[in-house]
Amino acid sequence: MNEIDVELPSALSPSLILSIVGGYFLLLLLIAFWTGKKANNRDFFVANRQSPWYLVAFGMIGASLSGVTFISVPGMVGAAYLNSEVTSATNMQFSYMQMVFGYLVGYTVIALVLLPLYYRLNLTSIYAYLEQRFGLAAYKTGAGFFLLSRIIGAAFRLYLVAMVLYLFVFEPWGVPFWVVSLLTIVLIWIYTFKGGIKTIVWTDTLQTLFMLIAVAMTVFELTQVMNISLGNVWSSIQSEGLGQIFFFEGGWSDSNNFFKQFLAGMFIAIVMTGLDQDMMQKNLTCRNIEDAQKNMFSFSIVLVFVNFLFLMLGALLAIYALQNGVEYDRADSLYPTIALRHLPWEVGVVFVIGLVAAAYSSADSALTALTTSFCVDFLGFKTTASSEDKAIKEHDDILDASSNQSTLEEEKGKERTRYLVHIGFSLILFLVIVAFWLINDQSVVVALFKFAGYTYGPLLGLYAFGLFTNKKVKDSMVPVVCLVAPLLTYGISAYSEVLLWGYKFGFELLLVNGLLTFMGLLLITDREI
Repeated sequence: MNEIDVELPSALSPSLILSIVGGYFLLLLLIAFWTGKKANNRDFFVANRQSPWYLVAFGMIGASLSGVTFISVPGMVGAAYLNSEVTSATNMQFSYMQMVFGYLVGYTVIALVLLPLYYRLNLTSIYAYLEQRFGLAAYKTGAGFFLLSRIIGAAFRLYLVAMVLYLFVFEPWGVPFWVVSLLTIVLIWIYTFKGGIKTIVWTDTLQTLFMLIAVAMTVFELTQVMNISLGNVWSSIQSEGLGQIFFFEGGWSDSNNFFKQFLAGMFIAIVMTGLDQDMMQKNLTCRNIEDAQKNMFSFSIVLVFVNFLFLMLGALLAIYALQNGVEYDRADSLYPTIALRHLPWEVGVVFVIGLVAAAYSSADSALTALTTSFCVDFLGFKTTASSEDKAIKEHDDILDASSNQSTLEEEKGKERTRYLVHIGFSLILFLVIVAFWLINDQSVVVALFKFAGYTYGPLLGLYAFGLFTNKKVKDSMVPVVCLVAPLLTYGISAYSEVLLWGYKFGFELLLVNGLLTFMGLLLITDREI
């Protein structure tokens, strides 16, 4: 990775940034201490299903956006301005909003189809549905694809915050990147290991607030330094040729085509939220299905406006960079470069807090979800309300020494196992972050969605087949289908321009993968049943 040679403003020294980040994490630890007192496995996994829906909804905004949106989406808007090369043909402008509108439809499907299913079955891990519908092999396959998807996704997000902290804080002190990466993981582990999702529901709310304050303050400061009134922001963006939202002219060969992005957004929302243990685990902490649906509908509407704000930020950053000759080595570094090295130090302060909040609001819940999925799906932890509540009562009362002692020892054993699993996934995330630092050469948001098209596609096919057909399949063959489908998808993508008359796939690869999985399941239908 190329280094950026511009010096930090004197008021925003690495020591100050580190102090700010330290104070921020102290606040998170206080919340963790408060929420983690007397926490048990049921609190860790589903917060005892007592979370207020509005708290979950607000916190999910930050978890959905993450550090990827915080840095990469603003960078995409003015991607053509990279190194001051203005070529409108390659400029994505506001095309991302087409996907966001697709998200709305996807979230509606989640609220009306998937959430009622999860609550009716009283699930802790959403992949337990696959066992009931198909069998053990399908169950393990779905959970395995989630683990792979979420490990990569969480690592991508944490990579962003580690990258910024390294370049702007630790590199001047000679601290290697791997140390910074390890530090980011350790901090997450410290404040989530006890309370789990019960803690995260509250910390995500705080982190979403800080992230939105950072974006709003940066937008305001950019309008001030460029002498743009808030009422004229949109017209100024359009006058610079950055405000196009809908793209119909290029046809199916255009990666920004409306129909391609809308459909991709709809299905990305379904799989990356509705079929993702990380995101659904928050919804399953609500008291009942009605509260969970309120959470989903309110969250999805607010998310449209928040994404638009991020795109406006990206456009203003691109305009500022062009007007002031700002040099940056990649789209992902546009926002941090301007916020930390060109705007007043106060903006740099809120940027650092916002970035850390954005990255950690997604990554902390990912670590908890990975731990939950592995414990429940692969180690067989039982966390249904009846069994867990009985164990808690026996743990608290301890009236009958002979019967309750075994229950107490069993629960303690599960907690010790959960701690070890938590540590194990922390180490895995650390290794993937370092690997990504060494090999990454493209915008993180593109890499994330591209990878998701391959790993979430089998989940889409499995759930679609389970929900919309009543056919049984040969369970032992499900893993084969779910491995072959992504390989075929990759081949189709690699040769699509030759096979499909110049057509080039984008994010809609997810649909192809899901369809191939669905067709593969049809081929292994158990005809004896």
